[in-house]
Amino acid sequence: MDLGLKGRKAIVTGGTRGIGRAIAEQFADEGADVAFCARNPEQVAATAKALEAKGVKAYGTAIDVADVQAYMDWIKAAAGQLGGLDAFVSNVSAMNSARTVEGWKAGFDLDILSTAMGIETAVPLLEKSGQGSIVFIASTAGVETAQGPRPYGAVKAAIINFISGLANEVAPKGIRANTVSPGTIYFDDGVWGRRKREATALYEKMLAANPMGRMGSPQEVANAVVFLCSPRAGFVSGANLVVDGAMTRRVQF
Repeated sequence: MDLGLKGRKAIVTGGTRGIGRAIAEQFADEGADVAFCARNPEQVAATAKALEAKGVKAYGTAIDVADVQAYMDWIKAAAGQLGGLDAFVSNVSAMNSARTVEGWKAGFDLDILSTAMGIETAVPLLEKSGQGSIVFIASTAGVETAQGPRPYGAVKAAIINFISGLANEVAPKGIRANTVSPGTIYFDDGVWGRRKREATALYEKMLAANPMGRMGSPQEVANAVVFLCSPRAGFVSGANLVVDGAMTRRVQF
């Protein structure tokens, strides 16, 4: 299916590995120009080269999204480099589960504060598109308490709530806003790749809990994200799309 994204302009945070990299590549495969950021300069350079090889414009920058002002400045610069902005995907997360002052602060600063300020910066740029889209990568940890109370799930739940309210506010501006909540997603240098090597019993337990008998892939999450950013999902806003292979045992609404 042609998603109608050829020539569109997309920003993806955390775009050099895992889910973020898959999203950036899927945008490029659809013919969209992509700006992305990550902290590792070498990975940024390699990713930009790979995206440009697909025949699109790629603008990569090594920044720490936790530096809110630098992040906001980068979003404006990235949209300028691309020549506009049609889709904004916030993928970066602190991934912190420690119930300490430092753990809570990391989750708030990166998953909530940086995300919210990034969105505030992107909205005026997306409004010029007339068909703008925001997608935040949340988690099934934000919609259930299967692994107990922890900052990671709490901050993801907060952003799901924020994006739902935002969707109503920005709809008159021609902007849609949604979240995508992945379940257990496997890639070698990701959380479940590391746990497979370092915490085998936990990995096997979570693998067995998947009704499909496997974990998901970054590409399967990217497919959902890029679809939501496309004109094909033009009447979908305020949704939290769960991509978990039916692992969460709840009514999805």
